[in-house]
Amino acid sequence: MSYTLTATVTAPFDEAVAAVRQALSDQGFGVLTEIDMAATLRTKIGAEIEPYLVLGACNPPLAHRALQADRSVGALLPCNVVVRDAGDGTTTIEAMDPHAMMSVADSAELEAVADDAAQRLRTALGSLS
Repeated sequence: MSYTLTATVTAPFDEAVAAVRQALSDQGFGVLTEIDMAATLRTKIGAEIEPYLVLGACNPPLAHRALQADRSVGALLPCNVVVRDAGDGTTTIEAMDPHAMMSVADSAELEAVADDAAQRLRTALGSLS
């Protein structure tokens, strides 16, 4: 089982980041956290990698439904979305597949939330192409 939903766009990194934020917003997701992996690794260990951003995306109604089903599911939230420069003029966007995340819990309610979240993330990624 793949654990990500992936899209590749022909756009510079900064443009792709803006487009991803808009696509997520259009599907009801807000970005709660942002981790600049390139800057963090450079600062902490002197490592150089391509522009690589991790966005912690949250859809509040979906998060609420998931928490109502299982309070421990908060350990799996928010949905991480990676935007990274592929180095060839394209940018890769990868979102954690909610089905992979929720596969650790045996709950029909959480499966329904994962279905909804996955559809919204697929729609967001599909709108980028």
